[in-house]
Amino acid sequence: MKLTIERAALLKSLAHVQSVVERRNTIPILSNVKLEGRSGALSLNATDMDLDIIETVSAEVSQPGATTAPAHTLYDIVRKLPDGSQIELEQTGDDGQLTLRSGRSKFTLACLPVEDFPVMSGGELPNVFTLSAAELRALIDRTRFAISTEETRYYLNGIYVHTARNMGVDVLRAVATDGHRLARFEVPLPEGAEGMPGVIVPRKTVGELRKLIDETAVEVTVSLSESKIRFAFDEAVLTSKLIDGTFPDYERVIPADNDKNLEVDCRTFAQAVDRVSAISTEKSRAIKLSIEKGALVLSASSPENGSAVEEIEAVYSSTPLEIGFNSRYLLDILAQVEGDAVRFTMSDAASPTVVREVADGSAVYVLMPMRV
Repeated sequence: MKLTIERAALLKSLAHVQSVVERRNTIPILSNVKLEGRSGALSLNATDMDLDIIETVSAEVSQPGATTAPAHTLYDIVRKLPDGSQIELEQTGDDGQLTLRSGRSKFTLACLPVEDFPVMSGGELPNVFTLSAAELRALIDRTRFAISTEETRYYLNGIYVHTARNMGVDVLRAVATDGHRLARFEVPLPEGAEGMPGVIVPRKTVGELRKLIDETAVEVTVSLSESKIRFAFDEAVLTSKLIDGTFPDYERVIPADNDKNLEVDCRTFAQAVDRVSAISTEKSRAIKLSIEKGALVLSASSPENGSAVEEIEAVYSSTPLEIGFNSRYLLDILAQVEGDAVRFTMSDAASPTVVREVADGSAVYVLMPMRV
């Protein structure tokens, strides 16, 4: 294999694929990225056996071929080369080494046989539909902050994607929860998604996918079965195993009969929460909301830091209520609200609170209160 490629193009693709590779590997080949040069393009492939990414980038290929090289080392080298430089990659079959030349620099990397590299991207995925990159970004961004990091409840370590009906309309819905808060967001059901199984997309896959679609504006083709999901767009294909588990019946924790409505300006409220929470203890991060007609008082106190109180305007007409929340969880939810006003629907100080954006009903958040 012999080819020449621009540093910027190689660096961008390497940045995407090398982040899938785990730093510590018991299987040596999984530390490597597979490089394949053919007819004007270089294909880069990395996997951790649960997640597989293939990205193709244009290159001048003078001799087609394939090899594997240490992913993190190769990325570090390319990252440290000067901007605008041309990189020549050459691998001759004799010594099993990859030579990288750029300007006056020359690096020689040990390779492992291509035959040892696992193939994960094959297999039939019967359900196929397309989503715009903006819709996919929204499904991820509005829910992923609520993904659980508790490994024992592995079925909560991802986003649950499934079809549902909302007010007579078919939707594609994403849900994540960690037991303390729940995030639910939906988009109109894309053509071809009818009848798809409900799937749990793992946290790592969600993170890698979000990085990949950050700058793209194209349609993303989603293919899935009960055990695998694939996202294809531009020159990248991301294939992942799904979490084999049953997502809990989340509808049961979204209260339908909360009767106390509080409306506040989202930015004003978020800034007040942020300021007052500076006093709360690192462990509990608790802040108290004292709500009465037309006013909301936020307060926090801790033995070591002192106390804080701030009052903001609010729309509220029910009986006075005092309720406590984890300020970090509250700020995570408020960060997702794009409109001006946010509505909190409450029942009492011990029951779950529903949070919605006033102008947009596509996202629903549920937050468990705290004792304060």
